[in-house]
Amino acid sequence: MKKDGFFSQLKRGILDENPVFVQLLGMCPTLALTTLVSNAIGMGLAATAVLVCSNLLISLLRHIIPKQVRIAAYIVIISGFVTAVELIMKAYLFDLYQSLGIFLSLIVVNCIILARAEAYASKNKPLPSIVDGIATGLGFTFALIVMAAIREVIGSGTILGYDITFGVYEPAMMIAQPAGAFITLGIIIAAVQKIKNSVEDKKRLKRLSHVEPKERGDKE
Repeated sequence: MKKDGFFSQLKRGILDENPVFVQLLGMCPTLALTTLVSNAIGMGLAATAVLVCSNLLISLLRHIIPKQVRIAAYIVIISGFVTAVELIMKAYLFDLYQSLGIFLSLIVVNCIILARAEAYASKNKPLPSIVDGIATGLGFTFALIVMAAIREVIGSGTILGYDITFGVYEPAMMIAQPAGAFITLGIIIAAVQKIKNSVEDKKRLKRLSHVEPKERGDKE
């Protein structure tokens, strides 16, 4: 894979087609686990590991898996890697394993992972599929960390468990509650859409500025 292709895929997964802020996928863990940055990092990296491994294996088996049972086959492959991640975290990161709870097991039915398996890994070679898994996983992790950082700082007055209020402000506890998750996510999505629209408008104006002089010259 070319270097520019690698970075363009990373940019697409993290920014242009962010699975949470743009495609609105993976809402359950995004809303439920973003009270702490540590939880967001753990969930994001676990999902990334499953994404990369499942994309690789599905890509390798893409000519073998019958189309009629492909979704069931993808879920079986994904569940195997989720189980492996669960066992590793239970053995070496037990506190994080307990914090993530049932949402770690629910990675099996995470629509982000199943979507990349169906839309990309099943149609592309192993190396691009691995990069796609990394890009999408990092995009998911980035979204979780942004959400968690905002909610932890505003709602709890901490970051990674360290108090940062210094007695200057009182944490807004509502942001750390379920309602705060919806409010925070809504504001972030609105901001992302505003930025995307502004960038697209600038590109459109730039194209028009090149077209108009040319048309004026043709008329003359």
